[in-house]
Formats: sequence, C-alpha cells, structure tokens
Amino acid sequence: MAFHTINGRSVAYRLLGAASNPLVVLAHPLGMSQAVWDDVIPALLPRYRVLTWDLPGHGASQAVKGDAITPADLAAEALALVELAGAARFHFAGTSIGGVVGQQLIAEHTDRLLSVTLTNTGAVIGNPELWNTRAGRIRQEGLAAMSQEIVPRWFAPAVFEANPALQVGWCVQMGRGDNESYAQLCEMLGRETFTGKLSGKQMNVQLFGGSEDLATPPATLEVLATELDGAPLEVFDGVGHVPSVEAPALFAEKLLTAMAVQLGDVANHGVAYATGLETRKQVLGEEHVARSTANATSLDAPFQQMITRLAWGELWSNDDLTRRERSMITTGILAALGREELTLHLKTAKRIGLSEAELRQVLMHVAIYGGVPAANHAFALAKELGWGE
Repeated sequence: MAFHTINGRSVAYRLLGAASNPLVVLAHPLGMSQAVWDDVIPALLPRYRVLTWDLPGHGASQAVKGDAITPADLAAEALALVELAGAARFHFAGTSIGGVVGQQLIAEHTDRLLSVTLTNTGAVIGNPELWNTRAGRIRQEGLAAMSQEIVPRWFAPAVFEANPALQVGWCVQMGRGDNESYAQLCEMLGRETFTGKLSGKQMNVQLFGGSEDLATPPATLEVLATELDGAPLEVFDGVGHVPSVEAPALFAEKLLTAMAVQLGDVANHGVAYATGLETRKQVLGEEHVARSTANATSLDAPFQQMITRLAWGELWSNDDLTRRERSMITTGILAALGREELTLHLKTAKRIGLSEAELRQVLMHVAIYGGVPAANHAFALAKELGWGE
C-alpha cells in the first residue's frame, strides 16, 4: 500500500502490474475498503495494471476535511491517482458508492474512459430521509455499533451461512472507519442524483447487480440502465451487494469480458486506428510513439498508420494472449531473424516486466530453433541494454 496527498489529505492506494498494460481503476462500496478487490486482482494482473484506493475515512485514508463532499470530489481524487499512474485513459469499475464515482466520470470525463463497469449502484440510491437518518445515527452511535445492523445487508444470506466469519470481519473493518466521513458520504448519496445526466455519452458501459441485493436491487439497476441509453445489465443469481467478495471468480470473468477491446467484425472492417494507437502508446510508451509520428514523412506515414492498425490494433489489442506473452513471442522472432527492431522490443520486454530468467529462456529457444549466432547476437544486445548483473 502507498499514500498520496490530495487536497491536503492522505489517500491510501495500491498500483499493481506492468505500466505497459491498460489501467483499470476499482472503487469500493461505502463502509468497506479497497480490500474488497483482493480476490479479483490476481485475475486482472496478467492483462491490466490495477489501481485501487480507500475512500475518505475508509481503510487507511485520512478523514474528510471541511465542506460537504460531492461526487465531483471523489472523481477528482480518482483522477489525481490516475495522473500519478501516468495514464491518459483508463477502465473504471465501481460498486455501490464506487459506482456513483463512475457515474460522475461518465457525466464529466468521458474522454478519459476506455470502459465503465458499474455494479450494485443507481442513478438514485435510496432517498434523502433514509440517508440523513443514517448519517445522524452514525454521528450519535458510531460505526462500530451501526455495523451490526448494516453489514448483514451487504451479503446474500447463503454467503454468511457458508462463511460466518465474513460478517464479523467486515463489522470490524467498518467499525474502524471515520464516523464523520461516513456520515458526509451518506448525506451526499441523499443529496446527489444522476437522473438525466448520463444519456448520449456513447460509452462502453456494463452494469452488474445481485438478485439478493437489498441496498440496490435489480430494479434500481434497471432504472440506471435506462438512464445510460439501455446499457446492458446482468444480474448475478444468489449474490447480494458486493459481488467482488461474494463471487470473485465470476465477477473477474465478467469484468475481463466487459473491458476487452471490442475488435468488431475484423474480417470485413478491420480494427479502428484509435484502438491500435492506444495499445501502441501503452506498450511502447507515448514518447516513442510521438517520435515515430513526428519523424514520419509523406513516404512512410501510410506505413505507420498500417502497422498501428494491424500490428497494434488487430494483434496486440487482442486479449487471447497477454502482452507479456506477445512480448516474448515478438522478441524471439526478431532475435531469430536478426531484425533491427530487436533493440526496441528488448526495451519493451523490460517495460512490460519480463524477468531476466524469462528473457534468457526466450533467447535459448532462439539458439536451438533459430541458430546459435542469432541468439549470441541477441544476448550481446540485451547486455548492452542493461539486462543481467
């Protein structure tokens, strides 16, 4: 876990995975913490860089300061962490109040988003009287006492029956939060809605809900789907309010599908240039791509556009292989052929996070199947580029 100061307040976050992978930002529910993603993250890391953080007064993040908090404040916090990660655009997934952050990003920052997955949330959640009453009780009774009443509403009954310690554990976690921060977030949910703010955004949005969710039942998600111009909605049977905890394997599978690049009818139409350009920047770095673009002339500009669409769009953007696997394949082929771009892809392999042992095995395969001289040249070049001790 790391910490970053945003508007004078310390924010706890995690940034995991290779910088060359597309970034996905995960926002947790009210009263919980970024730990809700722990069982989902391992499935994402082979293909994505993952950013999670604790909301104000939750987990290890400092409590709120000053004026009433707004969805714009929470979205600004997320964007500040995205800037820290160095990403221009990113995928977003949020549950409950985390989904409210996602709606704010859709409403005001569509240009930054690759896709949005909203789970167990709504354009309107509950009503002002409910949230203001809860805020008052939290200030009077405290989170530790109220957790005994609130936590059981998060999960389907069968989940508690299968794992009784789950309720106790999350009661402890909730009880450690800051009362005032939680109360202000309750008041925000009672005050703010996204009715009429989400239409016409032309975003890749996916909605998930739980059949046993008491806080944001499927009907609430159906209204949100309408606000989002008919965004697809899937309801998980037997799941409550927090699918990343109750059904992490299912949730990870669905999230990976939702975030996958939509390659469309490749055979007839090809991949959009923008898709290839996004991937090319992520893998090679924006500076390299900017140099290649700047150096292009009337002679090779169409060639640059072609390789952006074909190599980086239809090939590297495809999720059938991870970018790590594609890096090893590409490095091996270039080494065997002795091509000029081997230098670039040796640098890329390091950027992607290949280990010294993995590169060694790639080049030893080249020696056996492509020839010892080719492998010897590749080893020497790799050493010049800083590989090895």
